[in-house]
Amino acid sequence: MASVDTETPQIEQPGPLSAEHEETDPPARFFNRELSWLAFNRRVLAEAQNPHYPVLERLRFLSISGSNLDEFMMVRVAGLAGQVRQRIDELSIDGLTPREQLQAAYASVTDLVHAQQEILADLSKLLDAAGIHLISDGKLDKAQTDWLSNYFEAHVFPALTPQAIDPAHPFPFIANQGTGMIFTLTRIADGAPVNEMILIPSALPRFVRLVGKAACWISIEELVRRNAARLFPGFRINGYGTFRLLRDSDLEIEEDAEDLVRYFRTAIQRRRRGKVILLQLQEGFDPEAEQLLRDQLGLDLALVTKSAGLLSMSGLSGVIDENRPDLKFEPYNPRYPERILEHNGDAFAAIREKDLVIHHPFESFDVVVDFLRQAAADPDVVAIKQTLYRAGKQSAVIAALIAAAEEGKSVTAVVELKARFDEEQNLMWASQLEQAGVQVIYGFVDWKTHAKVSMVVRREGNAYRTYCHFGTGNYHPFTARIYTDLSFFTADPKFGRDAGLLFNFITGYIEPKATEMLAIAPLGLRRKLYECIEHEIALAQSGRPATIWAKLNSLTDSQLILLLYAASNAGVDIRLVVRGICCLRPGVPGMSENISVKSVIGRFLEHSRIWAFGNGGAMPNRRAKVFISSADGMSRNLDRRVEVLVPIRNATVHDQVLDQVMLANLLDTEQSWDLSPDGTYHRTERGENPFNVHRYFMTNPSLSGRGAALTKGRKVPKLALRRGGATRA
Repeated sequence: MASVDTETPQIEQPGPLSAEHEETDPPARFFNRELSWLAFNRRVLAEAQNPHYPVLERLRFLSISGSNLDEFMMVRVAGLAGQVRQRIDELSIDGLTPREQLQAAYASVTDLVHAQQEILADLSKLLDAAGIHLISDGKLDKAQTDWLSNYFEAHVFPALTPQAIDPAHPFPFIANQGTGMIFTLTRIADGAPVNEMILIPSALPRFVRLVGKAACWISIEELVRRNAARLFPGFRINGYGTFRLLRDSDLEIEEDAEDLVRYFRTAIQRRRRGKVILLQLQEGFDPEAEQLLRDQLGLDLALVTKSAGLLSMSGLSGVIDENRPDLKFEPYNPRYPERILEHNGDAFAAIREKDLVIHHPFESFDVVVDFLRQAAADPDVVAIKQTLYRAGKQSAVIAALIAAAEEGKSVTAVVELKARFDEEQNLMWASQLEQAGVQVIYGFVDWKTHAKVSMVVRREGNAYRTYCHFGTGNYHPFTARIYTDLSFFTADPKFGRDAGLLFNFITGYIEPKATEMLAIAPLGLRRKLYECIEHEIALAQSGRPATIWAKLNSLTDSQLILLLYAASNAGVDIRLVVRGICCLRPGVPGMSENISVKSVIGRFLEHSRIWAFGNGGAMPNRRAKVFISSADGMSRNLDRRVEVLVPIRNATVHDQVLDQVMLANLLDTEQSWDLSPDGTYHRTERGENPFNVHRYFMTNPSLSGRGAALTKGRKVPKLALRRGGATRA
C-alpha cells in the first residue's frame, strides 16, 4: 500500500479567544470555507472509488482531484500563509485566525494526499486486470527496455540539462509546478562527491506509452531514472530523489495600475517566482539531496509531503486518453435544439418567436456559437457586445467576433484580465481582437466582470431589435461539453434595454439608475435576493406556503446565510443544492432546522446557478419567481464582481428551469451527498426508485428547445417530488 509522510510547518499557536469572540460564538453558525472546499474535493476523490464507473473514468476523477488540490494550494493556502507572514489576525466567519486555518488545512491536505495514494494503488490493480499497466519499479523485457532506451535517446535526452550544484553553478530557479530530480554522485576518476539536478521540461509528456499491443505507461521521471547512467557517464550514482513544488500563484491588483495590460504581463512573470507553498518528495528521497533542497528553497510556512507513489495526480490525464472505450463512459453527443432547426437554423427567427433556454452539455453549445456566427454574417446586424471571462485556447466565439468586425460591424468585447490562470490567454485574445478592429474593454480595476452576456443589435424594418444571450457558464466550447449550464435567449425589449445599460456601466462607468429586468452586482443583486427571501419570510409569518430552492456552486457569504437562517426560523422550507463550498450549517434546531443541503457530483460538473422562490404556492408552481445567474452566494460575487441575476418569465422556460433542471437536481439519489449539521457529507440513500439527474437529461429533451414536432409526439416525462426518490407523472 502506498504511504505518505508529511511535515507540517511550525506555526505559532494563537493565544486564548477573546471574551468578545467567545460571546459571538460564530463557530456554531458557520463552517470554515477552506475546510468545506477540501470536503468537496474529497467528494470528487470518492468518485474515483465509485464501482458504478468504468475504471478509466475513476482514474479521471483521481486526476481531477489532483488538479483541484494544486489550485487550492497555489491560491487559497498560499493566501493564508501570506496573511500569517503579514501578522493578519482577522477571523474567518467560523472564528478561526489565518494561523488556525492554515494548520487545519494542512492536516486535511495530508489526509487527502494519503487517500489519493491509496486509491491510485487500488486503481492500478484494476487497470492491470484490464490490460493497462502503470510501470513503476517493475522489470521490463528486453524489447521494452530497448524501445525505452531508444525513445529516451531520441525524445528526452536532448531536452534535459544536468546541472551541478556547487559554488560555480548556482542553484537553479524551479518554476511553479516544476518537477525535478537530484542525484548524489561520486566522480569515478577522483572520488569527488557531486550533486546534480535535472529539471523535467514541462513540454515533455507526463507519461509515455510504450509501443506494442500491451498498454504500458511509464512516468517521465521513472524513464529518466532508468536512463540516469546515460546522463552521468564517468560517475557512480549513490542516491537520487524526485521532487515537485507549487508556488504562491495569486495575483494582487494594484489600485493605481495605470495600464492593466502592462501590469498583468509583469504580474504573470512575478507569479512564476512566488514563494514555495508545497514541496512534494518521493519516499526514500536521498537525505543529502533533501537537505540541499530545504536550504535553497526557503520553506517558510510551506507544507512538505513524502509519498511512495506518484507526486502529481493531475498528470494521469495522459493515461486516461488510452483508446479503450470499454473502460470509459459511453460517448454522449449533445442534441441541437429542435426549435432552431425548425426555423432552418435561423437563431434570430427562433428567438423572435419565443424565449428559449439551452441546457448544456445535454444541448449543444454550438447554438451559442452559431448565434454569433449568424450575427457576424447577417448584413442587418449593426452591433455586437460580448463579455469574455474564459474563452478557452481554441475559441470559435473569438473567431466569430473577429469575423463580425472584419465585416464592418461595431463589435465590443469586455475581456476580463483577472480570470485566474487565464490571464495570459485572455491577453492574447485581446490582442487578436484589437488587431481585427474590435473595441476591447478591460472593465474595472477593482471588480471582475464575471457576467455572461451577449447582445446583438439588428436592423428590422424601420427599427432595431436587440437579441440577448444570458448564461450561467463561460463562453468556453470545451467546458461547455462537461459543465452543466444554462443559456437563455430572448428578444424581449426590456432585456435588451437592460443589457445595453449593463455594457454602458462596464465600458463607461455609467451606473444605471434603474433596470427593468436584470439585477446587477455589485449594484443591486444582493438587494434583490434579500427582497425575495424577505418576501418568503413574510408569507410564512402570515401562514401561507413559503419555499426557497437554490442551486449554487458555493455559498459562503455570512449575511446571506444569516438571512436564510432567519427564513428557516420563520418557517420557510429551504432546499439547497450546493456543489462545492458551503459555509451554511443545515438542520440545526432553532437555527436552520428547515434547511437541507445536498451536493451533486457526477459525470458532468454541475455549474448552473438557479434561485426559485415559491411566492405563496407549493413548489414547483407557475407563480414561483425563478432566476438564473452568473453569481454564486459568495461575497466576492455579490460585492466585488459584475454579475447578473436574470428573471425567467416565459412560461415554458420557467417550467424547464424549475420543473426540470432544479427539481431533477433535488430528486437525484445516485450522484448526491447530504450535508449533516456536523459538517460531514454522506451519500444520499438511493431509495426504492433511484434517480440519476444526468442520465435523465441525456435521455429526455428539454421543454423550451424541443420544438413543435416533439410536442405532438414524445412527451417529456414530468417529475414529482416524493419521498424515496423521483416519480414520473
